[in-house]
Amino acid sequence: MLAAALPASAIATTSAPGIVNPQGGVCQNINARQNRNEVRINQGIRSGALTRREAVRLRTQFRAIERLEARYRLARPGLTLAKRRDLDRRFDSLERSIRIQKHDRDHRGRRW
Repeated sequence: MLAAALPASAIATTSAPGIVNPQGGVCQNINARQNRNEVRINQGIRSGALTRREAVRLRTQFRAIERLEARYRLARPGLTLAKRRDLDRRFDSLERSIRIQKHDRDHRGRRW
């Protein structure tokens, strides 16, 4: 009975947008968060909501998180739950920065 339930639960967690961590929160897929943040930065550039300086700063922060993720994956024992939580915290900070910079209204009249 347990063996039959295992594959169904494995399928459910791999197709879900995130996995539930032991504290009850949801760890979103790292690649999905990267893609979403990249899209938000690009959209801010196109719309003029981000200045050149803001975009450079956000992209620098984004690339630093990508490099850290690559180092975490290469180091043994790989991407642990603690490392995933650290990346989630860093992505939360980046997402907050993107939201603040896109809505700070300092783009008036300035174009790239």
